Amino acid sequence: MAFALLTSVPPVFGLYTSFFPVLIYTLLGTGRHLSTGTFAVLSLMTGSAVERLVPEPLGGNLSGIEREQLDAQRVGAAAALAFGSGALMLGMFALQLGVLSTFLSEPVVKALTSGAALHVLVSQLPSLLGLPLPRKIGCFALFKTLAAVLTALPRSSPAELTISALSLALLVPVKELNVLLASVLCFTSSLDTRYNVQIVGLLPRGFPQLHLPNLAALPRLLADLLPVALVTFAMSASLASIYADKYSYTIDSNQELLAHGVSNLISSLFSCFPNSATLATTSLLVDAGGNTQLAGLFSCIVVLSVLLWLGPFFYYLPKAVLACINISSMRQMFFQMQELPQLWRISRMDFVVWMVTWVAVVILSVDLGLAIGVVFSMMTVVCRTQRVQCLALGLAEGTELYRPLRESHKLLKVPGLCILSYPSPLYFGTRGQFRRSLEWHLGLGEGGKGAPKTVSPPDAVAEPVRVVVLDCSGIAFADAAGAREVLQLASRCRDAGIHLLLAQCNASVLGTLTQAGLLDRVTPEQLFVSVQDAAAHALERLEPTGPKTCTV
Repeated sequence: MAFALLTSVPPVFGLYTSFFPVLIYTLLGTGRHLSTGTFAVLSLMTGSAVERLVPEPLGGNLSGIEREQLDAQRVGAAAALAFGSGALMLGMFALQLGVLSTFLSEPVVKALTSGAALHVLVSQLPSLLGLPLPRKIGCFALFKTLAAVLTALPRSSPAELTISALSLALLVPVKELNVLLASVLCFTSSLDTRYNVQIVGLLPRGFPQLHLPNLAALPRLLADLLPVALVTFAMSASLASIYADKYSYTIDSNQELLAHGVSNLISSLFSCFPNSATLATTSLLVDAGGNTQLAGLFSCIVVLSVLLWLGPFFYYLPKAVLACINISSMRQMFFQMQELPQLWRISRMDFVVWMVTWVAVVILSVDLGLAIGVVFSMMTVVCRTQRVQCLALGLAEGTELYRPLRESHKLLKVPGLCILSYPSPLYFGTRGQFRRSLEWHLGLGEGGKGAPKTVSPPDAVAEPVRVVVLDCSGIAFADAAGAREVLQLASRCRDAGIHLLLAQCNASVLGTLTQAGLLDRVTPEQLFVSVQDAAAHALERLEPTGPKTCTV
C-alpha cells in the first residue's frame, strides 16, 4: 500500500500488485530466494509517468466522483505501463536478450537505487508533514519538491508531523505493531475529522475485474517502457544472481525475462502496476528460511487475507505512516553509500561510474540517470581499450615464461628479437593506437623508417630488430578494420626487412585475418600456437648470424 502511493494510485492496487505477480513468478521464475511485487524505484518511475499522463487538476479540490474518475484514469495508465513493459520483456525473451543484464554494471545498479532512494525520501516529505502538494515530475523534480515543501512548511499539520515522528521512531523495531497502533490511535482520536489527517480509507474487498488496461495510453508511454523494463529486469536479475552465487545454484537470465514479462503482462489485466523483485522482502524471505519459489505463496496468503477479510482494519491508517514505511524501506539503499571508500580503493573507474550515475539520477531523473549511467559505463570500457599499449616481453630466467619487461628488470632479452603483446580487442576504435604502438616499438614511423628501434640495453651493442613476435592471445576479437591493420603491419615489416611471426591467435581472430587475406602477406610457417614456439623459431633464424646470447 505504501508503494501504491509512490505510484499515484489508490493503496488497494498495491495489494493487487503484491499478489498476482508473486503467483506467476512462482511458476516461471528461476530465482529460488527472490520475492517479487512492489518495488520503490519502479513505483517512483511509474508514478512520474502516471503524473505526467494524468496530472492533478489545478486547485486540487475534487468531488468524490471526480476523484474516483481521476484515480481510474491513473490506474489505467499504470496498468498500461505494466502491459507495455511486460510485452517488451517478452519480445526481449524471444530475441534471447537476457545477456543485456551484463551491461548494467554493479556500480550503475547500486548508484541508481541509492539515487532513487533520495527521490523517494523527498517525494514523501509532503505526506510526512501533512502538506497537500502536487507531485513534481521531470528533470530537477527533487529540487522542485524541496522548494515547494520549504515554501509551504508553515502550513504543515502538527498532528501528521507527530504521527510521522512517532512512526519513524518505532518503525524499525515494531513495524507491524506500529501500523496497528497508528490505525487505532487515528480511529479513537478522530484525527481524520478533527485534524484533517489523511487516511487510507476504504479498501474494496475481493479482486478487481479482469479487463484490458487503457492501451490507448501506450503511445504516450513509449518513452517510459524501455527504462521500466530495463530496471525491472536489471534489479531482478542482479538480485537473483547474488543469492544464486551465495547458495550455489544458477539462474537463467532469459527465463527471468520470460517470468517477469508474463508477470507484468498478466497482472496488468488485474489493474496492477509494474512489478519486479524487491530488496527488502527478498532479504526478509531469506532470513525467515525461504529456500524455494514456493515461499512466495505464504506471503500471498497474508495479502489474500487482507483483500478478503482484514481490509476494513486499515481504514483509519494514516497515509503519513505509509510514507514512513516507504522511507524505512530505503535504508538498505542508503547504506550502499558506505561501500564507496572500498570501491575507491578497488577501482577508481568504478567509483567514477557510481558517482556520475548517482549525480545524474539525483539531479535529473531516475530514467535519464539510468541512461546516462549505462552510456558512461560503456564509454569507460571503450576508452580503456583505446588506451592499451603494446607490451614488450622478456624471458623469465630459468623458465619458459615471457613476462612484460616493465614488470621486472630480471628478464632476458635477445638482441634483434622483439616480442610484443597487444592485450586488447583489435577493432576500428583501437586500430590507430595499435598502429602507433607498433611503430614506436619497431621504429617504423616516419622518423624511424628503415631504422627499426633497438631492443638492447644502453650499454650493449645496438642491433636493429630483425624478428618480431606478436603475441595475439590478448586479442579477443578483430573486425575488418583491425584485420587490415595487421595486413599493413605485415607489409611494412617485410619492406623494412623484419620477419613477422604471429603467435597464439584464437580461432575467431585467425579466421578474420585469413578472410582478409593474411596468407597473401605471410606464410603458414609464420603462424605459431604459442609464444614459446615462435621465440624458439626466431632464435633459430637469428643463430646463423652470430652467437645466440641474451642480455639481462
